[in-house]
Amino acid sequence: MAVAELLPLADVTACCAPLARGAMDAENAEKLARSLKAIADPARLRLISMVAAHEGAEACVCDLTEPLGLSQPTVSHHLKVLVEAGVLTRDKRGIWAYYALVPGALDSLGKLLVTS
Repeated sequence: MAVAELLPLADVTACCAPLARGAMDAENAEKLARSLKAIADPARLRLISMVAAHEGAEACVCDLTEPLGLSQPTVSHHLKVLVEAGVLTRDKRGIWAYYALVPGALDSLGKLLVTS
């Protein structure tokens, strides 16, 4: 799946009204479903919370593999999916990559799920 196919969570409210306020067209439903799928994985949800809770609200893959109990390539794959979905940012520093939450990305998704 190409990066352009995913709807970045930070921009999710630009296309869609909250789900309970109006019908969503098929194209936007597909885009939103792919974004939700990106975070609807237990390992990815744990990674989001671990990055947010880490010192300075950013973490390196090397900080995440042992606590998550997965191999480095698997953790890197999950982090890549979260970056492509617009949930995390990736900052390359030398040979290390550091990940942080995209400000407002999860808030934006939450706004779509409200009923009032």
